[in-house]
Parts: sequence; C-alpha cells; structure tokens
Amino acid sequence: MREKLIINKKSLKGEDGYKTFSIRIKDETVANLDKLAEQTNRSRNELINILLDYAIRNSEVQ
Repeated sequence: MREKLIINKKSLKGEDGYKTFSIRIKDETVANLDKLAEQTNRSRNELINILLDYAIRNSEVQ
C-alpha cells in the first residue's frame, strides 16, 4: 500500500502579521538603504521595518 502525500494548507497572505504594499522611494534613499544593508548584512526589507518601527516609536504629533 502506498503512503499518502499530505499537503498542509498554506497560510494566506497577511496571516504572518505582515502586509505587503508598494511605495515610491527616491533613488538616493534606495542607494543609502543598499549601503546600510551591505554594512549590516541585513535585507532592505528588514532595515525598512527597523527604521519605520524606530520612527513611529519616536514620533510626536503636535
């Protein structure tokens, strides 16, 4: 008797606590992100999340 192949359901987009969206970024900013990514061995995506989290935590609305 053959064993059955069991395929688990894949999580739907967004169920991992992240959302995907696109934004426009200046070429200079991308170059700076790439430089920082190379220096830190982190991806652009990871750096953007770190930088956004920091900016949000340290922002004040007046």
